Amino acid sequence: MGMTGEYVRLTAAELDRALGDPEWARERVGELAEAADAVEGPVPEPRLHSTEKTWHALDFLLRRRAFPVDIVFGEDDLPGAAEWGHGPPRYLTPDRVRLAAEALAALTPEALDEDVNPADLTAAEIYPHIWERDGTLDWVTAEYQELARFFRIAARYRQAVVLWIG
Repeated sequence: MGMTGEYVRLTAAELDRALGDPEWARERVGELAEAADAVEGPVPEPRLHSTEKTWHALDFLLRRRAFPVDIVFGEDDLPGAAEWGHGPPRYLTPDRVRLAAEALAALTPEALDEDVNPADLTAAEIYPHIWERDGTLDWVTAEYQELARFFRIAARYRQAVVLWIG
C-alpha cells in the first residue's frame, strides 16, 4: 500500500480532549472513518482527507515556496500518542489552520509546480519514486487542490487538523 498523508478535522473541544487522551483521538478517527464509509457517494465536507502518496511531493513543492505552515507533517506533537503509521500524529491549531487556508488560497496549483519538472522530484528522491511517468505532477496538483479545499472547510469551522503519515 505504501505511505500516505492522512488528515482529520477536529473541533476545538475534540482537540482539547485529544491533547489529554491520544488514545481517544485514535478511536475518534476510527469512528469518523466508519461514518464516512457508511455514506453513499461523495461526502460534501469530509472530516477525513488523504493526499495518498503525494505527501512527499507536496512537502517538496511547498517548501520551495516557503509555505508558512507545515501542512504535510504538522507543527506540534500530539502528546503521548503512539505511532499512527510512520510516526506519531501531529496537529495544527485552528489559528494555524486559518493561516494555512489563506496561504493555500493565495498559491495556485500552477504556481505550486512552476519551474519544477519530474526530473527535479526524481533527483530529490521524492517518494514514491514514480516521477518519470506521464501525469505525475498533475496528480500532485489535483491532490493539492483537494487539500486546499479541506483546509478551507476546517478554517471556516475554526477547526484544528491532526495529521500523520499512514
